[in-house]
Amino acid sequence: MFPLTEENKLVAQLLFGTGTCPRCIFRFCGVDFHAPYKHSYEELLNDIQKFLKAEKDELILEVPNPPLKKIRLQELEDGIDNPSQNGENKISVIEDGSIASPNSNLNVNVCNVCLGILQEFCEKEFIKKVCQKVEASGFEFTNLVFSVSFPPQLSVREHAAWLLVKQEMGKQSLSLGRNDIVQLKEAYKWITYPLFSEELGVPIDGKSLFEVSVVFAHPETVGDCHFLGKILPDCFKPAKNKQSVFTRMAVMKALNKIKEEDFRKQFPCPPNSPKAVCTVLEIECAHGAVFVAGRYNKYSRNLPQTPWIIDGERKLESSVEELISDHLLTVFKAESFNFSSSGREDVDVRTLGNGRPFAIELVNPHRVHFTSQEIKELQQKINKSSNKIQVRDLQLVSREAIGHMKEGEEEKTKTYSALIWTNKVIQKKDIEFLNDIKDLKIDQKTPLRVLHRRPLALRTRVIHSMETHYVDEHHFRLYLKTQAGTYIKEFVHGDFGRTRPNIGSLMNVTADILELDVESVDVDWPPALDD
Repeated sequence: MFPLTEENKLVAQLLFGTGTCPRCIFRFCGVDFHAPYKHSYEELLNDIQKFLKAEKDELILEVPNPPLKKIRLQELEDGIDNPSQNGENKISVIEDGSIASPNSNLNVNVCNVCLGILQEFCEKEFIKKVCQKVEASGFEFTNLVFSVSFPPQLSVREHAAWLLVKQEMGKQSLSLGRNDIVQLKEAYKWITYPLFSEELGVPIDGKSLFEVSVVFAHPETVGDCHFLGKILPDCFKPAKNKQSVFTRMAVMKALNKIKEEDFRKQFPCPPNSPKAVCTVLEIECAHGAVFVAGRYNKYSRNLPQTPWIIDGERKLESSVEELISDHLLTVFKAESFNFSSSGREDVDVRTLGNGRPFAIELVNPHRVHFTSQEIKELQQKINKSSNKIQVRDLQLVSREAIGHMKEGEEEKTKTYSALIWTNKVIQKKDIEFLNDIKDLKIDQKTPLRVLHRRPLALRTRVIHSMETHYVDEHHFRLYLKTQAGTYIKEFVHGDFGRTRPNIGSLMNVTADILELDVESVDVDWPPALDD
């Protein structure tokens, strides 16, 4: 069913006469239901020609420049034989008296408003080309979100067409607000979404992590926006990540501010017809990040958590991060990763017990669907690849779930085992008093060894409990349960008085730490899995 009525004839006639495509005419006539837009371009052209069929041999077109003019059949036929020098498209009349594009029969006029977006780029042939690129990209997906980026000058051209229609409708005591026009992007989605979904066999879902984006450009009309920059320079501010100040948002801001008379002086209403359609700058496929979490044990005293690089020089060949992430990158076919964990241990500290919670963000993964068995096999592969680390409870998690790991960094407790040396000879009775100390508050200035990467601050931490095991006259083992974020090494040796009190001051000795192990990180995340 053709959506236009006699009430729309003025707008349709005016726009079609100035080089506007049928679908844009629908938009300016406020056609806000999907079905009419989905017909092929050839059908729409025929339908609108019939709708605007001239009586006998003449058609009146109300074009403001030149003013109202009768165009007779012979004049239009002459126009076909003698095309204008400036490249503007003319209108012809076919034998039965209906209007035809000079480029009809597969040689279509380029729309002066959408620059071909609602002509060539809505048809099945173009959709198939995009889908071929999607299928060749190697991404795994069960739904997708489709996004388009249009040249900002389309907004200028639409504004010009609106002012033209608004002026002519005003003569008939009719009105057309900018919000009455169906947005170009909306119309484009109405047409293309079903075609993409049918071609790829998956639904379009705005919440999908897999995105297909098409970026259009139109070099021929790139200067359309420039007059706005001269009249309203405050609307166009340079941005580091933008190649041009004429972004769509900036142009829209300027169009909302500019006076109608100023716009008409600077830009033709109706806009001129271009020679060429838009070009496709790029068709890109990308998948949102996926997250893998687990807990790791570190058994080496010569392995940093993350790559250890000082002054651009790598100090050790590997790290916990790399021993885990390298496998995940390969299996998920991801571009890169970001590693995070619930705290960190020094290079010479082991992490035992149930291990330390960690999460890895895998950026732009091409493979995302795994069974629990496949994840279990991946965990086994990581564990077999190195005797320096082990991973447990490996699982896929949501971005939101990672917050649970971070919540525990300050509030939760951690348990340590430390081998301590004292300069004075000690007996078992000299250390037993430490067992009775509960919830000891200590003040710690940022340790000297980390001042290069952390700001100077004074932090209060709590040693919840201590338990001692006598080894010999100069050594004992100390088990501590502390607030997360406590610097254990500094609590033992005092860091030149920067941590008070400390083991040395409590025992009135010089104390130092020889070995340190993390026995447990009391963060109940991620959920434990059955072996």
